[in-house]
Amino acid sequence: MQETPIKVGPDGKSLFTPAGKAKRRPEAIADMMKDFIRSQNLAPGDRLPQERELIDRFKAAKGTVRAAMKALETQGLIFTRSGPGGGAFVAAPSAQHAMELLATHFFFDPPSLSDIYAIRKALEPEVAALLAGRVTAQQLALLEGTIRIYDHPPADPEEQYRQRVAELDFHSQLAQLSPNPLLGFLCGLMHNLLRDLPLARQIYADPSASSREEGLSFQYRLMAALKDGRADDARRIAAEHMAFAEAYMLARAKALG
Repeated sequence: MQETPIKVGPDGKSLFTPAGKAKRRPEAIADMMKDFIRSQNLAPGDRLPQERELIDRFKAAKGTVRAAMKALETQGLIFTRSGPGGGAFVAAPSAQHAMELLATHFFFDPPSLSDIYAIRKALEPEVAALLAGRVTAQQLALLEGTIRIYDHPPADPEEQYRQRVAELDFHSQLAQLSPNPLLGFLCGLMHNLLRDLPLARQIYADPSASSREEGLSFQYRLMAALKDGRADDARRIAAEHMAFAEAYMLARAKALG
């Protein structure tokens, strides 16, 4: 039986650090900094120790500590401020920033429409089921406000494109409301990958066809199930919607050649 090779990134590195392999020193220092932030119960906005103290604490060279701090800044975990009262501070990492970093991994090897919809079909029905009976009147109003962006025929190609993206925004809003934050994050990541996918953008801009009315039907039915607390119905409707959306997108991709 042929073994499946371990996938590596474009730089030839494994997608994880094997247990027997030591991390580079800046990476190890960055991990220790994370442990320090947790152990000290530091919150966003709290000041981190000065560079000299970090050098002494971790027994590391200045360049190594700076590389570790730069890595944490890139990850969105810290920010720096210059001038009087400046220094390094704990930041509140945003989901959007994390998704942008993850999306960069796929820049040269983007997932296919089928790859993305395989995840959406598996996860989004579960988000819908979890939300049934938990969506507040204010949250429902927000969802309805998004629907109003595309509940009418577009006046021009520019509005049509905005409407197609707004249809995706509806699902991103549901993902943000998910009681399971990891589940919601993964769904949101799929939406962002879809927004950035050149083929998807081409389909959204194509004036020859649209699934707007069918999508509206699914979303109105889903809203009713969420409001009434019908978890099984919400899961089924979301699953049907994802299957329809995948079939539509793949058909349009084929038509566009």
